[in-house]
Amino acid sequence: PTGSLLYPYGPHQGDETNPKHDDGTSEEIAFSVPFTFYGKSYQTAFVNNNGVISFDKPIRQYTPDPFPLADGHPFIAPYWADVDNVLGGDIFYRQTTDLVLLADISQDITQYFPKSPFTATWALVATWDHVAYYGSTSQKGNTFQAVLTSDSKMFYIILNYWDIQWTTGAASDGDAETGLGGTPAHVGFNSGDDTNFYNIPGSQTDAIINITTTSNVKVPGRWVFRVDDFQVTGVDPPQLNNDCWL
Repeated sequence: PTGSLLYPYGPHQGDETNPKHDDGTSEEIAFSVPFTFYGKSYQTAFVNNNGVISFDKPIRQYTPDPFPLADGHPFIAPYWADVDNVLGGDIFYRQTTDLVLLADISQDITQYFPKSPFTATWALVATWDHVAYYGSTSQKGNTFQAVLTSDSKMFYIILNYWDIQWTTGAASDGDAETGLGGTPAHVGFNSGDDTNFYNIPGSQTDAIINITTTSNVKVPGRWVFRVDDFQVTGVDPPQLNNDCWL
């Protein structure tokens, strides 16, 4: 089911579909526009089945580690956990310059960041559609989306959470029947330089299942960040009480 929170996706939108492989990944995606993330410019990315978009090389690791990672891999974790799309669900992605979609993205970002008017000229839309977890004995699936977008000067990432039913695969000490417990999903941004990173509140705790109700832009289930010179907006560190991030 597609709600207003998710931008349009699927084969009818021209999306590519990832292979059915546990711990699999997309082909290498050559950006039509270089993407700047934490001050560095990247030409390629991979949409990895396990809820990660990585620059330069694929990420097959299934149990998430807390950021910052020591291995120097720059990546975005919309919902890093042990997805198994053989058991259920699909991972879709496309680069787009569709004017209708770009107008919607531009309007949303300008609403959230009114001091920096933004007119998107490009987007990469990656969607995990009702994906199952490794070792699952249930019908549970997670549906979420990550959008990278740029006007060639400013670079943003939008994370959309439509339906989150599980947090953990069975190989990460999760319960095969519930998809809960163990080492829960990680959500955040890793610059690759050991120093700069951002973890969305609740990451790697049982509370991450509630990410469909949380936000930094007052839209439940949506988190938006400017990432060329990474800025945390709408979250008041270090006191993360419910009032400031719900």
